Amino acid sequence: MKQTDLHVTIAGGGSTYTPGITQAVLNNLDRFPMTKLTLYDIDEERNEDMYLIIQYMLKTTGHDDIELVATLDPEEAFTGCDFVFSQIRVGGMEMREKDEKIPLKYGLVGQETCGVGGFSYGLRSIKGLLGVVGYVQKYAPDAWILNYTNPETLIAESIRRAYPKAHMLNACDMTISIEETMARNFGYNRKNWICQYYGLNHFGWYTEIYDKELQRDVMPELIEKLRNKPMKIASFNKGDQSWQDAWNKLSKILNLFPDYLPNNYLEYYFFPDIVVDETDPNYTRANMVMDGRLKHTKDMANEIRNNDDGNILDFDFGEHGQYIVDMATSILNDSHERFMLILPNHGAIPNLRDDAAVEVPAYVGRLGAEPISMRHDIPDFHKGLMEAQNAAEKLLVDGYFEGSYQKVLQAFTLNQTVPSADKAKLALDDLIIANKDYWPELH
Repeated sequence: MKQTDLHVTIAGGGSTYTPGITQAVLNNLDRFPMTKLTLYDIDEERNEDMYLIIQYMLKTTGHDDIELVATLDPEEAFTGCDFVFSQIRVGGMEMREKDEKIPLKYGLVGQETCGVGGFSYGLRSIKGLLGVVGYVQKYAPDAWILNYTNPETLIAESIRRAYPKAHMLNACDMTISIEETMARNFGYNRKNWICQYYGLNHFGWYTEIYDKELQRDVMPELIEKLRNKPMKIASFNKGDQSWQDAWNKLSKILNLFPDYLPNNYLEYYFFPDIVVDETDPNYTRANMVMDGRLKHTKDMANEIRNNDDGNILDFDFGEHGQYIVDMATSILNDSHERFMLILPNHGAIPNLRDDAAVEVPAYVGRLGAEPISMRHDIPDFHKGLMEAQNAAEKLLVDGYFEGSYQKVLQAFTLNQTVPSADKAKLALDDLIIANKDYWPELH
């Protein structure tokens, strides 16, 4: 692997998260010397908007010597690249809106990555990521793919089956978002934390949060603080009231089950009826994002087009961009830094099936990820929840590769947000129609 003149391709270059990733690279050029950045997307308008924004960023920060390319051509995008940062959203926000609203018709959770809406998105994402990984294997087989595309567990399972030799890491920024929000709320420094965590993606628990400066496990005191008072929204989620609802429910979970600190996404599995009752079926989170972050990004691109002066760029994504750049740097420099990744279990959680795609801490170096073993069995409560969810996820991936309606229906029925096979079938049949251009044909 070369150490200089790095070529990075962002798959899903038109994403509103691209500026945060780019800024993180620019802040770390001394240890991650990128000289070419390619934005690859199938949405020409969004890719062009982002090209203008990144071009403006490079110019105003004194980095206009970095070559910037925007393309819809996969051969141009991936030939010769060293790292691929993947953040594609197959179907865009329009299909996300359907993932959220169709389940709500039947009294089911409508959410981007959880419930049957998450499974709907998953079947689209599998196809999209298989395409991206296929292009990388063809045009840059030695490149590392660092994936943020959701739903991560389904992606990891699918790529493992189709491209077992691909150089790929799957990471979710939700755990670092939880950690950063807790740290900001309660006066800690997240960079001092060593976290023990296990689960599936968006479905896990912290067992310890050791603070190196304070020299103690701070998780018990965090749990006590959260039980007494929910967190407030951090600046990188400002303007999105749904996050306050999430932090309120995190405290609710902890008052029921205070032994471990949960991922907040467990609200969809513990309280699906409450979530449905509190969700506006006509204006879901997809609408909030379209009216918020997407519109804000479009406005910035138009300001640049109009040659407006002033402080045009306004982004705050917390640690999202830094996390993926830190992973790339750890690979490049073989520095074995610690990250939360989605990996085949292979004994990391001793009493869970070996082939489960789990989210656990791992050290990352030139040869990839080395997961850290829990060294003890997990409680039956967590194990039972995880086994059911993992089985549902595996059935969904089976259904994708086999084109099996029956397997997908089983996956929908087993999903723990779904109380009835009848509702699972009604939602599935509607989602098949909505996804006719994206899903494999199911028989």
